[in-house]
Amino acid sequence: MASRMGLIGCSFIIMVAMLKGATADLYVAGDSLGWTIPPNTSFYSDWASSRTFQIGDQVLFNWTGTWTHNVAEVSTRAEYESCTKPGIVFGSGYTANLISNGSRFFICTVDNHCDLGMKMIVTVGSPTNTSAVPSTPRDSNGAASLSFGALLATLSTIVVSFLT
Repeated sequence: MASRMGLIGCSFIIMVAMLKGATADLYVAGDSLGWTIPPNTSFYSDWASSRTFQIGDQVLFNWTGTWTHNVAEVSTRAEYESCTKPGIVFGSGYTANLISNGSRFFICTVDNHCDLGMKMIVTVGSPTNTSAVPSTPRDSNGAASLSFGALLATLSTIVVSFLT
């Protein structure tokens, strides 16, 4: 009986540790400024580089007011630097789900907003490759899947310990 209680206790500790490690953060692009024409061209670069983004985190692009904006993701640093307009753009409230390590490139494609500094590189994990967007498909359930998997594995261990 004591060994079962020890196994249950260890399983519970492992489950809590795994769930804690799977927590994700939600970042609002530009914090209180939001996603808008910044006060200087390095504002969003400075904002993003001062944060440590991890797999499972999300970046919310919000804007209000009379300005028209959008957010688009481009595939390469060259497209980012030249403010190349892609075919798909998103409106206010778009959330980028960060599900793999690497760099992602975001711009506003309205008028000359990108040239005015309305663009940002989000680097997830260590900045090993900043030339292209990771080829892994994007998914909003990365952290939730890990949490559910950890919970399921721990509960299975507890059930098996009671049955044996």
